[in-house]
Amino acid sequence: MTRTTAYGSGPDQFVEVSLPAGDGPAPVVVVLHGGFWRARYGVELARPLAADLAARGWAAVAVEYRRVGAGGGWPTTLEDVAAALDALPDLPDVARLDLTDVTVVGHSAGGHLAAWAAGRGRLPAGAPGAAPRVAVTAAVLQAGVLDLAAAVAADLGAGATVEFLGGSPEQLPERYAAADPVRLLPTGAAVLCVHGDADTTVPPEQSERYAAAARAAGDQVETTVVPGDHMVVIDPAGEAWRRTLDWLDARRTARPDRTTLEP
Repeated sequence: MTRTTAYGSGPDQFVEVSLPAGDGPAPVVVVLHGGFWRARYGVELARPLAADLAARGWAAVAVEYRRVGAGGGWPTTLEDVAAALDALPDLPDVARLDLTDVTVVGHSAGGHLAAWAAGRGRLPAGAPGAAPRVAVTAAVLQAGVLDLAAAVAADLGAGATVEFLGGSPEQLPERYAAADPVRLLPTGAAVLCVHGDADTTVPPEQSERYAAAARAAGDQVETTVVPGDHMVVIDPAGEAWRRTLDWLDARRTARPDRTTLEP
């Protein structure tokens, strides 16, 4: 069963909740799609992963949010992701959601948003997304844009980061300080970075830089590199997704109050 619920008044402010079989609460995985924060890419990129997660026993929440070109960018994209997460306790299906175990999974720009969501607790008062209502316990960063200053220097996405934040790190240092995941460490969340070795859209260096900084800050981070390009990590039939599922399932079964759920 999939239910669509608005968390704001705009047409791009909604979540799609896909529930697993059964009646009890299930661990939650929030899926954040990518597309360099631009409006031409939407929640349809997240749906195949959300459906697979629900079939395997997770409560999957695919998030749509405002993007650049359709009311998004700084600060609205960040505010939307924060609002979607903080709306989880108010969803009609909340009895089926184990909000003590919330993982964010994001691809590309969605990987940035997932890592940023995990680090929201470090944001100063008044910053977009500060004072999270729902804690993120784990994050899977799929070919994520995780070091925004490095992304600008490499011109990833033909100026996508500058479009997203409205300027360069030199022009808007306060925005980069509040939006750059590599500056919001440690998060305290367990992290898996997944990347294709032939990714030229978001090079593996982005995952490597974030993982090194997170480990140095004391976070628990694993990395996995698979053969393939930028999109291989979100193929539900691919090796990267299998490794992601294995990592998620290992975390689920490690909890003393939970046993493995059969798909």
